[in-house]
Amino acid sequence: MPLRGRQSAGSHSSKASPEHIRERLFELAGNLSWTWIEAAQRPFSMLDSMTWEATNHSPRATVRTAGPERLAASAGDPHFLKVLATAETAVRDAGRAKRWFPKSHRGRDARLRVAYYCSEFAIHESMQQYSGGLGVLAGDHLKSAENLGVPLVGVGLLYQHGYYRQQFEADGRTRVLYPRYNFADYPMEDTGVVIGCPIGRRRVKARIMKLRLGQTPILLLDTDLPGATSEDRILTEGLYKGEPGLRMRQQILLGVGGVMALEAMGERVTVHHLNEGHAAFATLERVARLVEQGVDLEKAQRKVRDTTVFTTHTPVPAGHDRYEPRAAAIAMSSVLKRAGITPGAFADLGRECPGDKSESLCMTVLALRSAAHVNGVANLHGEISREMWHGVHPEVYHVDDVPIGSITNGIHPGTWLDPAAAEFWRRHIGLRPETARPTTPAWSKATGVDREEAWNLRNQLRARLVGFLRARAVRQSTARGESPSSVLSAGGIFQEDALTIGFARRFATYKRAPLIFRDRKRLAAILNDPQRPVQIVFAGKAHPRDTDGQDFARTIHRMSRQPEFIGKVLLLEEYDMRIGRELTSGCDVWLNTPIRPHEASGTSGMKPPMHLGVNCSILDGWWPEGFDGKNGFAIEGHPVRRGDAARDAADATALYEVLEDSLIPEFFDRSRSGVPKRWIQRALRSAATIPDPFSTHRMVSDYVAEAYLPANRG
Repeated sequence: MPLRGRQSAGSHSSKASPEHIRERLFELAGNLSWTWIEAAQRPFSMLDSMTWEATNHSPRATVRTAGPERLAASAGDPHFLKVLATAETAVRDAGRAKRWFPKSHRGRDARLRVAYYCSEFAIHESMQQYSGGLGVLAGDHLKSAENLGVPLVGVGLLYQHGYYRQQFEADGRTRVLYPRYNFADYPMEDTGVVIGCPIGRRRVKARIMKLRLGQTPILLLDTDLPGATSEDRILTEGLYKGEPGLRMRQQILLGVGGVMALEAMGERVTVHHLNEGHAAFATLERVARLVEQGVDLEKAQRKVRDTTVFTTHTPVPAGHDRYEPRAAAIAMSSVLKRAGITPGAFADLGRECPGDKSESLCMTVLALRSAAHVNGVANLHGEISREMWHGVHPEVYHVDDVPIGSITNGIHPGTWLDPAAAEFWRRHIGLRPETARPTTPAWSKATGVDREEAWNLRNQLRARLVGFLRARAVRQSTARGESPSSVLSAGGIFQEDALTIGFARRFATYKRAPLIFRDRKRLAAILNDPQRPVQIVFAGKAHPRDTDGQDFARTIHRMSRQPEFIGKVLLLEEYDMRIGRELTSGCDVWLNTPIRPHEASGTSGMKPPMHLGVNCSILDGWWPEGFDGKNGFAIEGHPVRRGDAARDAADATALYEVLEDSLIPEFFDRSRSGVPKRWIQRALRSAATIPDPFSTHRMVSDYVAEAYLPANRG
């Protein structure tokens, strides 16, 4: 929808009325390009900064709750009108900008249209439709596709209460809260189209809701309809909830229902991209449609396979969805009957060893057998995936020849680059964040930036983070009903000049969040050196049923209350995109301690380098590709014996040695002007070597070249 506001700010001031201002703000909020265009967010924070914060930066909620007097004040404020006009111009110019894909591709390639299926999409913190990294990656993927002009449509589910809201009890136990979101605050359109998705012997009705990221739509299915049964409503109640049978039915809705939604909306898709195996049932619905058109089953399966892209994200066998074959066949009976696929053949499509009736149906195996273009999400993950799924390809002798490649993940620069940092890089290296290209050579100039000015930026970002953490600590303390003295103490935690380490990610056990506490005495000595102060902030969620992961959070909470760590260690409640942006822009060090090779990729560590932060990580996921010996730190433990305990002990010792021998001395070794020259040199090299190759602009262009166009031609 084109934005208004073509008049000058002066003409607005003579004509503006409260209702006119409301209409313009709602129109600005209606397209999600504001999520990465900072200028487009300013009018909402100006309208009511308190509501803007209280609603987790929701434009529609901020406008909806604004009273007539506030709108009238804004309508009569020339500065507000100028900011609003600037926002409208920024969004309009972004929509009109020439894009890479249309300029670079002609003929048949130009007719590409990708359907991107994912169980979660993280677009903005005000829309809690995500749990963690998979959703963040999906949201960033769609945003870069929009910026680059790659024709794509997202397909997902609309959850009534998203994942869950996290609180900690006084003893650190996780309290799981399920809020019900008001979709009136989402910039979402009810298309008026309802599909009937076959699940078992019934057709489940789902309405199609639509979000827009610029010109890129996201179709979300919602079964919470008037007159619907509780069995149907629960399908879109929450993300990753319930027993396996419910999860399987959700995945039928995502895959089969997703294909139906695309057709109902008139989307002429040429390539179907399954982001993780959750939507693998989509391939069977597509086969059924071709068979109904008279195509031979074998040819239909080949056609679907040739035009399907599958990205796997899980390097641990236990992390892949598996279902009892008979139950899955009953739930998919209508689709299988239309396709002419027997229950036995269906089960074998999802088994590593076809014919082995003791084996369950695995969604990842079904996706592997149904896609000609398969990739992991980092080079190391590609290697692990080829080893893990060699059995699916018995015709391949050598594991290196298993047809699974790799396209390393990235991050969307516009979403994660702090506006102040963006202005810094614009001045110093000529960065143009608003111009999307597969590569951004300007980052390579970062090593030439003045050290003192770079250090000033790092100090400013850290100081802002400390203010944010103090405010959050006070909020948490107040919510737990703690004493006035405890609340007062929470407001004074952390130092603005202390080396600040961040650890924020899903609290899965393999990520080993508490590893740094393995030797409490040694860590206490590190954190409590008055000449070299160090502090650590943690954030993350475990799955509501992952009691081990929740115990990790409880351990960190308990550690933060120990006398030697009070004021030096903080565990934040909740973990959303807002907290992610604050931490990745403000922390000096980004810590990552997974069990190698269990981290498929990870993307949080790709964000600090844009803000002169550095990574300190196990060589897992994307870090083996990013680390060059000079742009961060590697943790390389060498256990002297086998076993989990020996491995953890070795990795913890290696971490302490990196901190004590290299990282902390570099940070506090200052010149006469107070600049840590060696540290800043490493931080600038981090900025020069990581943001460009680890952006979703590069990633999406790789998908175009290595997967989308080959599938489109197929």
